[in-house]
Amino acid sequence: MKSIYQGIIRLLFLPSILIFNQASAQQSLSQQEQQLVEVISADLPDTLNNLEQAVNINSGTMNFAGVKAVGELMIDQFEAIGFQTQWLAGDKFNRAGHVVANFKSENPKAKKILMIGHLDTVFSKQDNFQSYQQLSETEVAGPGIVDMKGGNAIILATLTALKKAKLLDNLSIRVVMTGDEESSGRPLSLSKKAIIDGGKWADIAIGFEDGDGDIKTAVVARRGAIGWTLNVTGKPAHSSQIFRDDIGFGAIYESARILTEFRIQLSNEKNLTFNPGMISGGTRVDEDRSNSTATAFGKANVIAKQAIVRGDIRAISASQLKKAKQVMQNIVKQNLAHTDAELIFDEGYPAMAPNQGNYQLLALYSQISQDLGYDDVKAVNPRKAGAADISFAADHVEMSLDGLGLMGRGGHTKGEVADLTSLQKNIEKAAILLHRLSGKVNEK
Repeated sequence: MKSIYQGIIRLLFLPSILIFNQASAQQSLSQQEQQLVEVISADLPDTLNNLEQAVNINSGTMNFAGVKAVGELMIDQFEAIGFQTQWLAGDKFNRAGHVVANFKSENPKAKKILMIGHLDTVFSKQDNFQSYQQLSETEVAGPGIVDMKGGNAIILATLTALKKAKLLDNLSIRVVMTGDEESSGRPLSLSKKAIIDGGKWADIAIGFEDGDGDIKTAVVARRGAIGWTLNVTGKPAHSSQIFRDDIGFGAIYESARILTEFRIQLSNEKNLTFNPGMISGGTRVDEDRSNSTATAFGKANVIAKQAIVRGDIRAISASQLKKAKQVMQNIVKQNLAHTDAELIFDEGYPAMAPNQGNYQLLALYSQISQDLGYDDVKAVNPRKAGAADISFAADHVEMSLDGLGLMGRGGHTKGEVADLTSLQKNIEKAAILLHRLSGKVNEK
């Protein structure tokens, strides 16, 4: 194992040293920032070991013991750098729970930063994808290594570097690592309370998901996501009688009308998507929502009495969602003869709307990347970034930014692979970002 890590370190350190020397010669970094880079480089073997340890603990969302085990690992590491920690049990929302870690500056005017990660993955205990697997000197496969145990490792390495460089005292930090990001507990008012409370406390929220997997992008906007259910009823009769004034069109034709009008009236709305993911119809429909299954009974010569459609809708802002929901409800009310329909929206993730503060934070992060000798960082297209926990905090803070985690590919699949060349770079960028946000930057 030691030889593998030595190979990784050699490959990752050599370009970093060259970049560091170039940045230093150009005097792009302060002395304190140069010190941070040095500390991060020296600590990289420990960061890789910590990452491997976390990945090798199965923490599929419903494996409560595994999620808590990863949480306990994080708690030990936070406490080692002086954080006050808490395990928030998830009994009330049927999940394992969350880790909250706090560090309070003695300066009452210190910036308050919320850093967001999550402990759970999409891979259950029964899955055959369970362990950290070295593929090459720059690539490692593993369940949740990108989404988002790599991001958690970056959070810890960032804070450890600031602590060792004696720069952590200039900030007040709260870290929330949820145990249900991949499958949220209900009600959301309880399962996301730690994130919401963190947003209300903080000035700035930073998420360490992997965004679209491109180190040259970060997330200034995430679309919200909520589910919807369309329940439709019609008048059953022999199929030969369909379209008669006293019989009407049946539940399936009404469902088709509604879905077609959704598409016609809303599909050109920028950044708005809505998808009917499952439809069942006939004389009788029986659903098992816990397993996302349904069975239907019907005959070709009988007009459908019942239809159920389930889908989701994603919007870039609360106002866009409100408008879309109203349009959809208006369409649902214009029933075909002898049919009735009801559209029900579930609770879900709010949008992380783009705003000036988010773009300002992105600009600062991009400048830091360039000061380090790396590429500038641009805003990712929100169509390429799904919902995430930061959305529950975004409305409560002055600025927010996500996608600062470990880059890679194949998230949520057995082909999940991390690009280790992004690890040190993103730790450096995050550490210097927090330092510059503190306002305690010395002369270059």
